[in-house]
Parts: sequence; structure tokens; C-alpha cells
Amino acid sequence: MSAADPGPAGSADLTTALAHGYRLMSDDPRLAEAQADEILRLYPDEAEALVLLASARRRRGAPEAALAALEPLLATRPDWGPLHAAIGLALTDLGQGNTAIAALKRAVTLDPGLTSAWRALAEQLAMGGDDTGAAVATAEEIRSSVSDPILLEAGAALADNRLAIAERLLRDYLKRDPFNVPAIRMLAETGGRLGRLDDAERLLERCVELAPGFAPARHNYATVLYRQNKAVAALAQIEQLLSLEPDRPTYLNLKAAALGRVGDYDEAIAIWSSLLKALPDQPRVWLSFGHALKTVGRQAECIDAYRRAAALAPHMGEAWWSLANLKTLVFTSADVAEMERQLVRPDISDEDRLHLAYTLGKAFEDAGSYRSSFNHYQQGAGLRRARERYDAAATTSHMERSRAVFTPDLLARKAGAGCPAPDPIFVVGLPRAGSTLIEQILSSHSAVEGTQELPDIISLARRLGGGSEGRGATAYPESLAELDGADLSALGEEYVARTRVHRKTDRPFFIDKMPNNFAHVGLIHLILPKAKIIDARRHPMAGCFSAFKQHFARGQNFSYDLVDLGRYYSDYVALMRHFDEVLSGRVHRVIYEDMIADPEGQTRALLDHCGLPFEAACLRFHETERAVRTASSEQVRRPIFTDALEQWRHYQAWLEPLEAALGETRRNWRQ
Repeated sequence: MSAADPGPAGSADLTTALAHGYRLMSDDPRLAEAQADEILRLYPDEAEALVLLASARRRRGAPEAALAALEPLLATRPDWGPLHAAIGLALTDLGQGNTAIAALKRAVTLDPGLTSAWRALAEQLAMGGDDTGAAVATAEEIRSSVSDPILLEAGAALADNRLAIAERLLRDYLKRDPFNVPAIRMLAETGGRLGRLDDAERLLERCVELAPGFAPARHNYATVLYRQNKAVAALAQIEQLLSLEPDRPTYLNLKAAALGRVGDYDEAIAIWSSLLKALPDQPRVWLSFGHALKTVGRQAECIDAYRRAAALAPHMGEAWWSLANLKTLVFTSADVAEMERQLVRPDISDEDRLHLAYTLGKAFEDAGSYRSSFNHYQQGAGLRRARERYDAAATTSHMERSRAVFTPDLLARKAGAGCPAPDPIFVVGLPRAGSTLIEQILSSHSAVEGTQELPDIISLARRLGGGSEGRGATAYPESLAELDGADLSALGEEYVARTRVHRKTDRPFFIDKMPNNFAHVGLIHLILPKAKIIDARRHPMAGCFSAFKQHFARGQNFSYDLVDLGRYYSDYVALMRHFDEVLSGRVHRVIYEDMIADPEGQTRALLDHCGLPFEAACLRFHETERAVRTASSEQVRRPIFTDALEQWRHYQAWLEPLEAALGETRRNWRQ
């Protein structure tokens, strides 16, 4: 195919010539550039041809030359939206994120129908740490891509975050036109914002089935899969996207994140490192890069990455919290002053505000200003609690029903069933109770591989409950009584198969450190009868307050209120006491305070329970080089320390609600 066939030399139809140039773009940007040059030879001042020329230069990797082509138009067409969109895209390629955002915002202000500009703006805002702005831009991108009046109305509702109205309009529309891909994507976006990720996934899967070449929908699909911990499936979608646009930063960023989720940190770090060389002013990418560096123990580089993120976007609370969450860094007075300035800004999001509050809580704790510290922790927790759905009564009910289901009779009837694989070692309990220390000790053994907090048991339990939180309250764990030996064995085999992606060595045993699995000890016992179960426990006041002052990325919704925390801890102890009675010796308990006082004795008992010979390396766990993906990652790279055992006492004056909620459990928590 040549640039001049058909071209302006053979036709006076400028529109046809321009369209031909854009068709050439997908095959060979150099041919498209030649076509633009030919058009400009005949029409030297044609604005559309200059934009085509710039687009072709961008596609062949020459964004500076693209900008040079557009400069003459700034004087003659300063209010033309497509011009500013083209400038914004070129600036994006040059890594000038903030300038690109300004150009793209100007473009969509001048011409709200520029779908590609909205999409690029959403991507730039997301990588810049403005999640709220990115969500609005995504909604506007979707709205700009439709012309049907009903879809325009639904798009407006979505852009304004009137989700109930958008959902009603879209569901009614899809009853009449069930194959309308833009409407399906809009409904998926609505479901995602409402937290119904399962629904969003199904809708986006339908989108890409109906329109395989619809890249924005496939990108949404990959993102939803990633957010649901389906990283392998997400990677398959990302590879399809990259096969068409191998250098698109948002695809590469998502690929790196998904690779990190499955434990391929070296490749993830390499992708982020390369991205940041090209796009050095993207705070969200620096933040993700820092998380990966932290996980593999490259602390100095990690701190530098987090500081780069905070310098680029000082309002972005997660960057500051990531520094605090290292547990080893002490903030300077200048840091504290900057965070205080950001916290009182009226224009930051609640997400940024709560992260800043938690970080200042840690900063004032390190400085010994405990009242101010507690006030900030409480502020952060209050903001997070207000946006989470947590029902303490439902949790108590689930624990009571579990005790009623797992009777000696049921356990006797199901004995001998399940998958006989001995591979998994489950470390359960409450977060901040020493589970990462136990994992690090065990993974220092030559026969044990550490992985991470795996979501698979919880996923199986949710499915057994009917697939949704509401239905699960009535179907699980009672549904286990209806399963026969083959069902239980299949579930155990599925768990082993699902978790294999996280195993990077040939060691015979691996650790699943999801603390919330304590609520599913009965399920684990039935489907994996030879798996080992370790209960990590800590003094209730110390453990609960440590959880209260920790901002968790996801889950642990009980931890943002002192009363909820105390009740949850009591429910946990009651359930584990039940399993001690009906499955005597099945669960090995490690008391954090005892491990600190007698590390060798407790380590020997732990290894004995797991059927493992003692290895001295387990006592030198801090020397073990491995990826650690929890808040304690830097702490377990040091020898055992006693600093935090009594730290909660500095806050005792404000912890009366926690003590009251714990009740008798505060005294009999060891049993």
C-alpha cells in the first residue's frame, strides 16, 4: 500500500485523503506521515492534515517532531479542541504529565465530544494519583462515545455519580437492546463503582466477546480482573492489548501490577523502571514501583520512590502513608509541616485525607505526642469506617453458626474426605498478631516456601455461600453439610491448583498467610485434612490497637472502630476455642509474646507441629531474602525486637471502648 494511492494527487477530495491517512496509520505510521506531507504539499495550511502529521510522528516514536508540526496552529486555531488533544497526547509521550493534563483538559473543555482526549486524560489523572478525576474523565469518555439520547442521559448520570439513576436507565435500555456494547460497558462501570465487581466482570466479558477490538472495554475488563485478584486472567487480557499497542503506559503499568500480584517482582520492577525513565513525573507509578521495591527488600530505593511520589503530588496521602508503613522511617519536622498543610486543604479527597491522618498519627507517635497521635489515628479510622460496609452482628452470627455446624458428629461423618495434599500451611488469626514473623520463620526452612495472603479460601467460601455476601449469610457454612467426599476433595484440589501460580520453587510446602482464614478453619479441615493450621495470637489490647492504627489496603473492615475491633477479637477467640474442643490438636497456637520471650523454644514447637526438622536458619529468619508483601515486611528483616509489646499502654486513656467490647476475653484470651 502506498501513501499516494488513493491520495491528493489523484483526487481533490480532501476528506477522502485524510481518511486514507488515518487508515494507513494502523499499518505503518511512516506511510501515514508521507500521506500527510502529500496533503500539505497541496494544502499547506490545512489544520486536519497537520494533526494527521503529528499523529503519525507520535505513532513512529517522535513526539517532539509531532509538537513541532502543531506549533503553527496555536496562532491560527487557538480554540480548536483537536489541536489541544493532539498536543496533550504528544506531551504524554514526552512524559510531561502535568502539562499534558492541562492540554487535554483544555481540549475537552473546547470540545466535550473528543473521546480519545477523555480517555488519555483519564489515564494521565490515574497515573498522577487523581483517582476521582480519572473516574469522572472515564465517565465522560463513555458518554462522548454514544449518541442515543437515553445513553447520553445515563452517561450524564454516571459522570455526576448518580449511580442508581444510571443503573436503572441502562438496565431498561439493555432489555430492549441487549447487544449494545457501549451500554454494556456503561453498566459495567456503574457496577464497578457500586462495588459489584462480579457483575462488572461478567458485563465486560460480554463486551469483549461482542467487540473483540474494543480496547477500552478490554482494558476495563483486565482492570476488574486484577482488582478481584484474578491476576493470571488479567495478564491474558493485557497481553492482547499490548499486542496492538506495546508501548501504552497504562497497559504496561497494569501488567507490572499484575505480575507483582503473582510474585514475578523482577519483571514487574523492570517494567516500572523502564516506564519511569520515560515518564518521570507520574506519582502513581512511582508509588507502585516503591511497593514492589519494598516487597523485595530494596529499602533505600523504595524510600526514594515513595519520596519522589510525595514530591510530585504532596496531597497524595498514600505516598506519605507508604513511608510511614515501612515502620522504620522517622519523619522530619519539615515532613510533618507539609503533611499538616495538605491535610487542611479543602480540595483533597477523603482517600488522601485519611492516609495523611494515619501518617501524622505515626509521626506524632514516634515523637511521643500520644494524644495528638491518637486523634489523628481516630480521624483516619473514622473516615475509612464511614465508607465501609461492616456489620458486627453479621460477623458474630457467622461465628455462632460455624460453631453450630462443625459438630463432632459432622466432623466424624466427613472424616477421610478431602484432598490429601499436605502442601499448604495456613497461618490464621487477626492482622498485626505476628503472622508475618511466623511466615518468615517458616519460610527460612529449606522445605517451606512463603507466598502471600492468598484470597482463594475466602473465594471458595463465598462461592459456597451463593456468590454474594447477602446470600452467603444463609448458605455458608451450612452448605458444607451437603457436600460428599468427592465434592470436598474437588474443592481441595481446586485450592491447590489455584495457588500453584504463587509457588516459585520446588519446596514441598507453602504458606498461605491470609489471617481472615481463621473464620474458615472448618472448611480448610474438610477439604485439606493434611494441611497444617497455625493460629497467630497476640494480647488483645496490643493486637487490636495495632490493627486500629494500621490502614489496610483492603479487607479488615472491622479494624476501623474500637468497639468493632473488641467484638471481632472476642468472636475470633470463641470460634478458635470451639475448634480446640472439636478438633483437638488440629490448630497450633503461637502466642506472639511467647515467641518474643523464647524464640528458639517456640520455633521448635512450631516446626514440630508442621512435621519439619529443626533448622538453625529459622532462628536467623531476618537474614532470609524473599518477597514480603505485608505491613511488617521491614520489621521481619530485623532480629526479634520487643519495642511494640507495650506500646498500646501509651494510649490506654483513650481505649476504654475497646476494653469494654472485649469483656472477659481481655483476661482469658490465651485459651
